[in-house]
Amino acid sequence: MKVYSVTDIGRRRASNQDFVYASDQPVGNLPNLMIVADGMGGHNGGDLASRCTVESIIEYLEQAQEKRPIPLLSEAIHFANDCVIEKAAADRSLEGMGTTVVAAVIKDGYLYVANVGDSRLYLIDQEISQITRDHSLVEEMVRMGELQRKDARSHPDKNVITRAVGVKAPVRVDFFDVKLEAGDHILLCSDGLTNMVEDAEILRIVKNCHSPKEAAQYLVNEANKNGGKDNISVVLAEV
Repeated sequence: MKVYSVTDIGRRRASNQDFVYASDQPVGNLPNLMIVADGMGGHNGGDLASRCTVESIIEYLEQAQEKRPIPLLSEAIHFANDCVIEKAAADRSLEGMGTTVVAAVIKDGYLYVANVGDSRLYLIDQEISQITRDHSLVEEMVRMGELQRKDARSHPDKNVITRAVGVKAPVRVDFFDVKLEAGDHILLCSDGLTNMVEDAEILRIVKNCHSPKEAAQYLVNEANKNGGKDNISVVLAEV
């Protein structure tokens, strides 16, 4: 596979609290690994929470004996959750910090995904499909029939998430698996992209670019052109 990752501060933020990781080489018993984390909790807290989560996941995977992707991702995210909680408990200024995380691995023709929060993973072939489900207040309102999907994007509480890594133990993680075909694209991203660029435009950009690097950079540029209200992170892989 070909994979490329990029993160950008955007046009409105004073710092970048997102953290990304992408490797087409083995990480422990996983043949590859992609992660996007979007931190929260103040200038220092959000940055630390996202970085700590990604680094803790990698640390765990590099020494774990388990070989199945979903149990591995589950154990690694629970380990990262404990690490973030411990850091926050040791420094009062970090109280309340946390992060979203979406992580994925491709193995034997399948995509395995773990998700906490509202960072997303999309599968892009001839169409664009959101594989993950947002853990957010507006998503809950949509599911309950209290809010129309078309109105969720502009709702004033769209950034309120209902699950995060580092808030409490144990953390609740959602898992997904998807059969892949040659030519499929996998997009992991923070809401700094999806709040600024419509799904249909994301599909158009990915399909019209010649490489994951070109498409990922185009997506970041488009999010900034549309306002860049948050940090923007993209990991894009082509199967």
